[in-house]
Amino acid sequence: MSIQGCQVESVPSASQWPVMRLPSSLNLPDPNATPVTCPNCATENSADALFCENCGYDFTTGQLPTPPTAAPVAAASPRTEWVAELWIDPEWFEHQDAPGGCATSGAPTVVPLRATSINIGRRSKSRGLTPELDCAGDGAVSHEHATLTLDRDRWYVEDLGSTNGTFVGAPGEPLPTTPLLPRQRHELADDERVYIGAWTRIMIRRATDNEKAGTVT
Repeated sequence: MSIQGCQVESVPSASQWPVMRLPSSLNLPDPNATPVTCPNCATENSADALFCENCGYDFTTGQLPTPPTAAPVAAASPRTEWVAELWIDPEWFEHQDAPGGCATSGAPTVVPLRATSINIGRRSKSRGLTPELDCAGDGAVSHEHATLTLDRDRWYVEDLGSTNGTFVGAPGEPLPTTPLLPRQRHELADDERVYIGAWTRIMIRRATDNEKAGTVT
């Protein structure tokens, strides 16, 4: 372009500028690290694992896990009044610009809530952790991530100091960007959802008649 005899280089429009993508803030295991295969149960574990998360095998000493003792006969479960729906949410995954790929979404996993205190996290045999809401497929969920507490007729969520935080949002609103403060209970409104990990969304609702009768698990 020439202005009064001077040659001036054209400036690219904003649409032509290169897009700068900030790295994701999610703390995830290194996807390039070679997993460790347990010689006892053949389960793949993260490269820095000290114990097998499935059977408890000790990778350092080679000690086999202690055989489980017979479990006592459980009493009849109380009637199910509440359930949790665990969803794989591609929009939550995209919102965080998470690395890798999102798990395949579909119908939610419905979990009966038969206690007034529910643990959210990922199962770990080596640490003796068996959360009622097990988000085993989402590696961005901490093993001890959060708890749900029923107080009279209201549910509360509390982050347990998780690595990637616990978020709460409602349908029709922008996805949340600010995590809950650790160790502080947040009362869930009827339409609020809990967002954790790379793609996990949790919704608490009243059980249907079939779910109360135990015909749907």
